[in-house]
Amino acid sequence: MTADLVLRSPLDGWASSLSEVPDPVFAEAMLGDGVAIDPTGSTLHAPCEGVITSIHASRHAVSLRAAGGVEILMHIGLETVAMNGEGFEAHVVAGQAVAAGDRLISFDLELLARHAKSLITPIVITNPAGRAITTRFVDRAVKTGEPLLALSGALAGGVVAAIADTPELTRAVIVPLIHGLHARPAARVADTAKRFEAEMSLVALNRRANAKSPIGLMSLGLRHGDAVTLVATGLDAAAALEAVAELIEGGMGEGAPVRPTVSPVPFSATPTARPGVAVLRGVMASPGLAVGKAVRLFLDEIAVPELGQGAAHEKAALDAALTAVRTRISREAEASGGQARRAILGAHAAFLEDPELTGQALRLIGEGKSAGYAWRAAIGAYVEALRSLGDRRIAERVDDLLDLERRVLLVISGQEDRGPDLPQDAILLAEELLPSQLMALDPARLAGICTAGGGPTSHVAILAASMGIPAVVAAGPGVARVNEGTSLILDADAGLLHLAPDAKALETAQTALAARSERRIAARATAREDCRMADGTRVKVFANLGSLADAEAAADAGAEGCGLLRTEFLFLERDTAPDEDEQADEYAAIARAIGGRPLIVRLLDVGGDKTARYLPIAAEENPALGMRGIRVLLRRPHILRTQLRAILRGAPHAKIMAPMVTGLGELRAVRLVLDEARRELGRVGRTDLGVMIETPAAAMIADLLAAEADFLSVGTNDLTQYTLAMDRGNPDLAGDIDALHPAVLRLIAQTTQGGAKHALWTGVCGGLAGDLAAVPILLGLGVSELSMPSAAIPEAKAMIRTLSPEACRGLAAKALAQSSADAVRTLSNTFLTGEA
Repeated sequence: MTADLVLRSPLDGWASSLSEVPDPVFAEAMLGDGVAIDPTGSTLHAPCEGVITSIHASRHAVSLRAAGGVEILMHIGLETVAMNGEGFEAHVVAGQAVAAGDRLISFDLELLARHAKSLITPIVITNPAGRAITTRFVDRAVKTGEPLLALSGALAGGVVAAIADTPELTRAVIVPLIHGLHARPAARVADTAKRFEAEMSLVALNRRANAKSPIGLMSLGLRHGDAVTLVATGLDAAAALEAVAELIEGGMGEGAPVRPTVSPVPFSATPTARPGVAVLRGVMASPGLAVGKAVRLFLDEIAVPELGQGAAHEKAALDAALTAVRTRISREAEASGGQARRAILGAHAAFLEDPELTGQALRLIGEGKSAGYAWRAAIGAYVEALRSLGDRRIAERVDDLLDLERRVLLVISGQEDRGPDLPQDAILLAEELLPSQLMALDPARLAGICTAGGGPTSHVAILAASMGIPAVVAAGPGVARVNEGTSLILDADAGLLHLAPDAKALETAQTALAARSERRIAARATAREDCRMADGTRVKVFANLGSLADAEAAADAGAEGCGLLRTEFLFLERDTAPDEDEQADEYAAIARAIGGRPLIVRLLDVGGDKTARYLPIAAEENPALGMRGIRVLLRRPHILRTQLRAILRGAPHAKIMAPMVTGLGELRAVRLVLDEARRELGRVGRTDLGVMIETPAAAMIADLLAAEADFLSVGTNDLTQYTLAMDRGNPDLAGDIDALHPAVLRLIAQTTQGGAKHALWTGVCGGLAGDLAAVPILLGLGVSELSMPSAAIPEAKAMIRTLSPEACRGLAAKALAQSSADAVRTLSNTFLTGEA
């Protein structure tokens, strides 16, 4: 076959196979096939005639589109992006036409040799446009301009020509997802891209991924705030580009993680590490306490032959296995009652449809490998790529790929993965636990989980928390040395596994478990009663709501009202804003669900990690410090006016709260629109308008705000991140963000004092309100209303009834003088155990 495209060497150097590149993304041809050159020259030239499609900002990589739509990526050295352009000089710009041999980039070879991981330069065909590489001139020295690759074989029917004649469309977006493009959002992007015929890629961070490949998208390692370019070619490219861009920019509901509520000692009395008692220390993945016997789950690797029995036989075996696993996943998703489980199974299903993953396996089968060997090798390449990104959260998604590897290999080999027969109160020990293995276990018999590896944001951790099973991860190699049947105490709150505890420790733990169970039963029995402290002081305990379903659950949990209705549920994940009638109907339904009890409705709070497609917000270097909350509404008065009218119509007794207020001017502006809406609807009297204290600025001028507001409510989640200068969406800082930090407590104290000057009450509706260790401190600081998740209400009420105002004030005074959040927690736990 005569080659219809010849690429000539863009560099002087040694040409080699792409498999010799010390980077799995290139070596495993994830970005495409090609060759590599270890350069001796210092200028990159055009390998053929074409058009420059992109030059990386660091000038170390360039993409070129040749005739017929073939796209070529040339990447000078490895990990050279970290040089930030130093030593590189670009001679072309995007959109420029070039002839074969034209200079593209010059570089300082000596500087690269000192700073780059490797000088080797991959030349990759990222979009072959129906052609195949027929000849490679490798394993030899090459000069610039000498033949390097030959491609032949255009697709029949003119499809390639049609695509090539269609202009390439691009769109730049900023990733708003708080945890980046990990498994579940990657699956959603791929699913959306597959609805279109267009060829589509995401280009970022020197890498290019097929938009229809969820694993390829994950391998980009995109994080919150990263810039990415969407590239589409084809007859419906414009529609594909718009759909995927809207999906990404809409955020896909990826909010910031909330610090788990940690119960104080009297509500989670667990033994602590003592001399002479063996203890393994890990990281809490799901809170709680468990007592039971060790059940080991350490699996042998499934053996697969390397050589196959013919491509047709092995392809049929792989297809049958993929179909079987796909069917099982579908059945498991249908039978599942949990949202977390369904989302994880959905991501697994998307991986099975990944064209890059199955394509790599089929290529290996074509080279004579067995179906099992090909599947394991294809999975392994992506596992190494994800681990090499250096992103802990993305690396934790490796478990999902290993899970699919095992499930498919079991079918191919004809084996069953039965899992252990769990006795009652089993504490499962494993090196790593895969999501499907956990979902197959009987939760009624499983008391706890401890793994040697894993991470607190893995899918197994998410599943364990949704199942209410205490879990500790990353406990180290000692887990594998625990014998089957060993007595254990798993203190997940402290991240500890106690091995073979003595009789006294077991008795203490069993007593704590029994007391916890009795306490919960007793708390639920009195949950509907009004909450008063020991001396009769009234404390209102409300629920935070985010939907009608939340409102129904709150009423059952004993909520005395709603201290925070997050109205974002009405506005996100849709193409247009809800109209006034729709909003009014929803607010009315929620008011009915809580039985006409007090209701505080927070105005729409978008921006930062919450985005709405129809409210475009320009890309910001730091979204948390930009267009958020009331700033967005005041710049879109029609949204504000419509929401205020809807609240007045649907829940006329409700109080209204403005988010992210930092000054009196914002409060006054909302009051003007509210009063105007009241006049339009013929309402008389006054609607209470309060301020959500979420920034240090608002706390410090609380007395000024209180002069014109009707109430103050502290949002501790944002107040903590702004006070500590720690992004609460950053997984690396999640363990350090604690609202019991003395600096945060001092701002809460300043807020209550500012409100008291004008006889205003102050509530807390952030995550701290549901943290039982914080409750007595907040009451001691002068907070009179707590709004929390419904599940926390019964125990919070039960505890408050045991407290006296004087003792809480004394505790609060001591807390303000502590040096750290840990010191405050220790102080509170001591107070609650009566040891103070």
